[in-house]
Amino acid sequence: MTSRVDVLIDRIRTLEHELEVEFSKQRSGFRFGLEHGRARFEEEAIRRLTERRTRLLNYMFSSPLLVAVTAPVIYSLLIPFAVVDLWVSIYQAICFRVYRIPQVRRGRYMNFDRNGLPYLNALEKLNCAYCSYVNGVIAYVSEVASRTEQYWCPIKHTRRVVGAHARYDGFENFGDGDGYRRHLEDLRTALRTEEDAASAP
Repeated sequence: MTSRVDVLIDRIRTLEHELEVEFSKQRSGFRFGLEHGRARFEEEAIRRLTERRTRLLNYMFSSPLLVAVTAPVIYSLLIPFAVVDLWVSIYQAICFRVYRIPQVRRGRYMNFDRNGLPYLNALEKLNCAYCSYVNGVIAYVSEVASRTEQYWCPIKHTRRVVGAHARYDGFENFGDGDGYRRHLEDLRTALRTEEDAASAP
């Protein structure tokens, strides 16, 4: 990997950190804090936010007809996502033990904190739970897939990969057969011994 690429990767990571700091500053303006990992609003904030809740019946009857008709299609995705969730969990429980790869902690990717927002009605909370689960499964499966890829095929593609996972930058360049053979076992060892950042609470 060229030093120019290393510099750009470091710059991106620095900017990501600065972005998270800015998000934290913005969150502090909404008058809530974190207690045991859960959001806690001030009483006055709860009162004001509850006033912004749309009554359930108003919410349902104000939705366009086509939105209501497509709802079963949207929720039907829960079935394949639950199957993928279960199947990937079984896969890593068996295969990662064989490859001696640290298992991905699924719970790290399941975040259902929006259900406590006082300005959401019951249906909006259900919708948020649905989105949290589906996107959580996608992130969880992506992490399992990235560890699998690092173990079996840590080679970059010829074209830019949209939404590449964090490990991708460390893969060998396309066409570099010598580098691939020389570093494959190093990449596997790094994967086996890395501190599991995804396992952090």
